Amino acid sequence: MKQNIIFGALGAGVMLASCGTSGDSGKTEPAKPNIIYILADDLGYGDVGFNGQRKFATPNIDRLAAEGLVFTNHYSGSTVCAPSRSSLMTGQHTGHTYIRGNREHQPEGQEPLPASTFTVAKMLKSAGYVTGAFGKWGLGFPGSEGDPNNQGFDEFFGYNCQRIGHNYYPYYLWHNQEKVMLPGNEGKATGEYAPDVIHREALKFIDNNKDKPFFLYYPSIIPHAELLAPEAYMQQHRGKYEPEKPYAGYDDGPQYRQGPYGSQPETHAAFAAMIHILDDQVGEIMAKLKEYGLEDNTIVIFTSDNGPHLEGGADPDYFDSNGPFRGYKRDLYEGGIRVPFVASWKGKIQPGTTDHISAFWDFFPTMADLTGSPVPEGLDGISWLPTLNGQHENQKVHSYLYWEFHERGLTQAVRAGKWKAVRKGFDQPVELYDLESDPSELQDLAGMNIEKASEMEKILEEARTESQIWPVMQAIKE
Repeated sequence: MKQNIIFGALGAGVMLASCGTSGDSGKTEPAKPNIIYILADDLGYGDVGFNGQRKFATPNIDRLAAEGLVFTNHYSGSTVCAPSRSSLMTGQHTGHTYIRGNREHQPEGQEPLPASTFTVAKMLKSAGYVTGAFGKWGLGFPGSEGDPNNQGFDEFFGYNCQRIGHNYYPYYLWHNQEKVMLPGNEGKATGEYAPDVIHREALKFIDNNKDKPFFLYYPSIIPHAELLAPEAYMQQHRGKYEPEKPYAGYDDGPQYRQGPYGSQPETHAAFAAMIHILDDQVGEIMAKLKEYGLEDNTIVIFTSDNGPHLEGGADPDYFDSNGPFRGYKRDLYEGGIRVPFVASWKGKIQPGTTDHISAFWDFFPTMADLTGSPVPEGLDGISWLPTLNGQHENQKVHSYLYWEFHERGLTQAVRAGKWKAVRKGFDQPVELYDLESDPSELQDLAGMNIEKASEMEKILEEARTESQIWPVMQAIKE
């Protein structure tokens, strides 16, 4: 029998609901809180105030953190978009999840999840939830097996394709399988800022489903790649982040708004303005919950899909976007995969911080635990519900976390307790770091800890299964 849900904020011994599934006639039914998962795009660990950002403010996100539980050792599924989201949806790390890279199909969309994939959305839908995804998908082109409507979501609105998602004034977005044209963006017009359009639809989803349990997956496009914000926000940040860093992008031609990033003479101001928009949108979601009296029956999670990017004129060093960590997006050092993470639930989760080591693939089993749903076999995740409960003595821990990344030749990483290993290719030596004494991964200790390095190397070799789409061993043999 699964554990009872007992939240520390309610006091010791107070039972909220039972997650038991036995046939006892007097058994309390599992609680079905609303679930909102807000996923920023390429937001670095240090890009929020509660993790030390000082150049601009994130008051709504910080309020969420102050009222919730901040995980200081939380990791994304990968260091780029699609495999990170695949890990989140499937509860598997990138050595097992189906999508392990950003492979694209034409005319738009990424490699699709197979129809047989059992996603967290399918699990929650079977548990009685209305499910909606609003933002960037990236796990299957429209109408494919990986289309969000075929992966457990009742409603989808936003960008299906990550490449089209590079641009903030697209010619269209998708509502399920319907292409929704944005006439305000015809030609070179900038009348309809996509994050605003998507946000309005996400709020409508809450409006339409306020009286039933819902799962709102909100994979925002902000602050990914192209640096563009409406003038009303630019005015609030212009001139505050000197010297500016102009970026000359792609402003005309056949690929205009098809992926290449537009020019931006004020990249610093634009970046801060975009996060201002994201922060405002988080605040509006929380205000909507308060309006309907849903705050005490909704768990809200905020995080990012990987570390800060360097494209489109972005300047993560100026903003200290990766905080104390080494690396950026596309690195498996901490700066590429350690991300901000908050879980908030008014009156249920005790505010504070935890150093519990967790990753995207833990979300699936945690939601299964929370809703009393059976956990399918083959997941790599571990439920962090005991940590949310304040029952730290009952919290299981990972023996290790594993990542692999294929865009630059195979790069692998593993974290086991305080130890972190990185290997850039099967034929390359293992780098070894002690994250307790060296969180910035500056001192490679492999030569002084040969036994530990060998132990970590063995995990790197055994933690994965071969993929026909992202093969490793075949390439080595050839």
